[in-house]
Amino acid sequence: MSGSESTPGGVFLVSVVGQIEKAHFPNYDNMYCKYTFVYGPDWEIVTGIEEGISQIAQKSQDERQQVVWNFPLDVSFKSSNPYGWPQLIISVYGLDTFGNDVVRGYGVCHLPVVNGQSSEEMIMFVPESSSTLQKLTSWLTGKRPEYVDARILARGDGREVTRVRSQGCVWINFNVVFKDFHHYGFENDNNS
Repeated sequence: MSGSESTPGGVFLVSVVGQIEKAHFPNYDNMYCKYTFVYGPDWEIVTGIEEGISQIAQKSQDERQQVVWNFPLDVSFKSSNPYGWPQLIISVYGLDTFGNDVVRGYGVCHLPVVNGQSSEEMIMFVPESSSTLQKLTSWLTGKRPEYVDARILARGDGREVTRVRSQGCVWINFNVVFKDFHHYGFENDNNS
């Protein structure tokens, strides 16, 4: 498509290419991540996939102790309404001392709203048991609190009753391109 052509059907396009680069969880090793995009009812994925899962990676042996995935993201959306702007949810998992697959952290961020390259340092968190007895029971059974569906993180409803604790961070790189965004009266850095 040349720069003067409009997208068909009166929509604008948002294309995102990037990667879930690395993570830092000081006390954990051998981790992988899952991602999913959550978006409003007027949004649709044109190319790419809505969710994915990375390889298991070990933390580096240097002082940084980072887990490097370099896991690619490549998705394009179309919409006629910015309401429900796409969000990226990341869930990091690893094995506990009993060999159970447990969540090490959740994080969520909106996709950038400006053209070009940007980076996000996503602070991760884990849900916590609400009582000492539940903490003990979860430790003994190896079943730690986790979300049945991580998509709840993209909504405000029901999150206010969840106890969480910060734990680790993940770095993400984004390259974002907009098409026909300005036709709807919206502006961003490059006025595309």
